Amino acid sequence: MRSGNPVLKSDTFDIAPEGARMTLGGTVNKTAILLALVLITAIYTWGRFYSTGNPAAIMPLVWTGAIGGLVMCLVTVFKKEWAGVTAPIYALLQGFLVGGLSAFYEASFPGIVIQAVGLTFGTLACLLMAYKSGLIKATENFKLGVVAATGGIALLYLVSFAMSFFGKPIGFIHEGGVFGILFSGFVVVIAALNLVLDFDFIEAGAEHGAPKYMEWYGAFGLTVTLIWLYLEILRLLAKLRR
Repeated sequence: MRSGNPVLKSDTFDIAPEGARMTLGGTVNKTAILLALVLITAIYTWGRFYSTGNPAAIMPLVWTGAIGGLVMCLVTVFKKEWAGVTAPIYALLQGFLVGGLSAFYEASFPGIVIQAVGLTFGTLACLLMAYKSGLIKATENFKLGVVAATGGIALLYLVSFAMSFFGKPIGFIHEGGVFGILFSGFVVVIAALNLVLDFDFIEAGAEHGAPKYMEWYGAFGLTVTLIWLYLEILRLLAKLRR
């Protein structure tokens, strides 16, 4: 099994099941819990921004969410059996980041957040229906293509981040214009296709009788992809408005 999501690897479910087993229903329920936790801290950060009107007031929360979320992501990846604790913490931390960035974008482009939320969950619903109906199949070639594209995007972002310290980030990643819009559109498509791989991966885990704690890990991986997709849609909409 292969997934384009970096937190879901080919050996994730190669574990001898003990006790209760992972189910699709359990994973769906835990995904809903994680998204609710993201929403709680996102609303708090959003409210703090609009109550103060000062971006600096929420920057500590945004950085806490970004750095803390990355740390908890790595911990969860290397200690999957801890996912029942680390995944909710990750979700709460990412809510600070998502809420802060959403508030910044909303201040510049009123109405953009509700559009991004609608498009994100609309994409999730459409791809889930396409996957369940067999319209989209996670073949090996499909998986390899999505994995390669995801890795390329991650590398490009990393290079741009490193170059930003020298005052020369890769312009089209953050700026508008034709190339910037096309790039963001491409990233949104790849992020969306990762959802298909995640569905396939989680379904395979349930079929193989993975341990119960893997429901939290599967939910964690799906939440990572949804947050990425939402932020990329937000970026694309902002470029289009510019």
